[in-house]
Amino acid sequence: MAFQPVTTKSTMLEPEGKKKGKDKKKNIEQQLITIEEERTYREGTVAIRDLIAPSAFKVESNFIQLGDVFLRTIYVISYPRYISVGWSSPVLNLNVTFDVGMFFYPIKAPIILKQLKKKVGTLEAQISADAEKGAPRDPIRETALRDIEGLRDDLTQGTEHFFQFAFYVTIYAKEKEELDKLSEDVENLFGSKLIYSKSVFFQSEQGFTSTLPLAIDEIMVAFNMNSSPIAASFPFISSELTSDDGILYGINRHNNSLVLFDRFSLQNANMVVFATSGAGKSYAVKLEILRSMMMGTEVIIIDPEMEYVHLSEAVGGTYVNISLASESKVNPFDLPRPVGGQVSTEDIIRSAVITLKGLVRIMFGSLTPQEDSIVDRALLETYAKKDITPSSDLSTVESPIMQDFLDVLEGMEGAENLTIKLQKYTTGTFSGLFNSPTNVNMNNQLVVFSVRDLEDELRPMAIYTLINYVWNIVRSERKKRLLVIDEAWWLMTHEDSAKFIYALVKRCRKYYLGVTTITQDVNDFLRSPYGQAIVTNSAVQLLLRQSPASIDMIKKTFMLTEGEKYLLLESAVGEGIFFAGNKHAAIKVVASYTEDQIITSDPKQLMEIEKAKKEFESQMMDEGGQEG
Repeated sequence: MAFQPVTTKSTMLEPEGKKKGKDKKKNIEQQLITIEEERTYREGTVAIRDLIAPSAFKVESNFIQLGDVFLRTIYVISYPRYISVGWSSPVLNLNVTFDVGMFFYPIKAPIILKQLKKKVGTLEAQISADAEKGAPRDPIRETALRDIEGLRDDLTQGTEHFFQFAFYVTIYAKEKEELDKLSEDVENLFGSKLIYSKSVFFQSEQGFTSTLPLAIDEIMVAFNMNSSPIAASFPFISSELTSDDGILYGINRHNNSLVLFDRFSLQNANMVVFATSGAGKSYAVKLEILRSMMMGTEVIIIDPEMEYVHLSEAVGGTYVNISLASESKVNPFDLPRPVGGQVSTEDIIRSAVITLKGLVRIMFGSLTPQEDSIVDRALLETYAKKDITPSSDLSTVESPIMQDFLDVLEGMEGAENLTIKLQKYTTGTFSGLFNSPTNVNMNNQLVVFSVRDLEDELRPMAIYTLINYVWNIVRSERKKRLLVIDEAWWLMTHEDSAKFIYALVKRCRKYYLGVTTITQDVNDFLRSPYGQAIVTNSAVQLLLRQSPASIDMIKKTFMLTEGEKYLLLESAVGEGIFFAGNKHAAIKVVASYTEDQIITSDPKQLMEIEKAKKEFESQMMDEGGQEG
């Protein structure tokens, strides 16, 4: 009989926990096998890092050698009181290989305010102690106190925030000598901005790591900054002013690109140019005129100092000298010819009367309400005397002159005082200015009106009349034109002429006209409410070197940063800031040799050109005589 073992239920079934443990162990073993298989597979493949990794990595005290390439990290440790927007551009625009690392560490305002409060107390105590001792004041301490107080206000109001800012540059070179030279160049570029920098020493590897795209700062050399200079440090500034159309205004000092722009592509084609005497404003405007003429634009210039005569001769322009004894005359009573019936004759006559009343106020100084009413009625009758009424055809009428206006006034009751004042402009000393029909030829691409030979008393009214005459021409025929008004502050001295220029600047866009307003007396111009409005209605603005007396008003008007303010104070001739719409950039006006010979305003250079011209003419005469 065979023996059969007896199996109980407890021995037939394994515990559930033991079974799970075996399954888990099996899974782990399977995963280990899979990982080992992947590792074995990867050993036989080539990854991207294998291709780009250097063959050697040698760390020295102040540089690293990566294979055949040498590199060194430079870090900034100190900044000046003010830094301009794009101060890092000279370094970032170097044609060399480099990496840049920038780290921003926000600091809570209460912490900084507490420290600034202590610093203010220390400075005030030192200044008070110096005052009690009778010691001379310390400008450095006073400046620091003002800066800290201003920063405290901004931090408290939330308009500024506080950071610790670190800026590192790692440069690459193929030779050790080249690396040393590049390091010196970069430090010199920083030094030219009064920014103090150093090369790493026994931190070469940490410097290299800090400029890799790993967001790891292993050098930890930061400088306390508020948000305004932090924003100025942003490397990717949008300062390009290059377009497909337009003319060359100069070189972009941020990145050496070309400033190419078409004024007529903006919301209006108006431009203002502000600069101190000798900063190159006329030079820049003449260069723009010359290049605009090459693009087919007609140009009309009001020249108070006879600066554009050489330019006019060079391009075959019409130069009109307006003076008491000049044969060239402009009649202030001229009317524009209506264009296609868009404007009624009655509106044209009323507009002319309003403009002439402005001229009379400049001539007489002021008018009482009674005199204003008499002048208004007399001007309407003066036009009516020449059969110029709302039903007239303006293309066939003959405009009145100042004598006709005087004749009407003499027959009006209460106009005796006005008649006496007006006789000076009809039969008196100033009779040669406004008392003749217009005989100026405007059929030229360039027309220059010179008022240099007029007395200062007559200049505002002469410029006013000339601009009104130009405005009539512009309204009569639409063409692409520029009107350049040099030394426009003359017109800002009288409310009527300032108001007229403002109205012209506002309306000229509809007639394809761009007005260029130039002035060196910035304060006089901007103190006028119309001067401020002219700036607002000018899409293009060029600021060259400014005087310390006017820089604060310029900064306020154009909302400049402190760095831009000091840029304008320290700019060389022909350097400044160019605004076009919402963009602006530092600019340097450049001209070719031929252009320079045509547009220069340098008296010494002009004398040399005139001397060369006379020698050439004399030589030609001698050759002509020999041939004869």
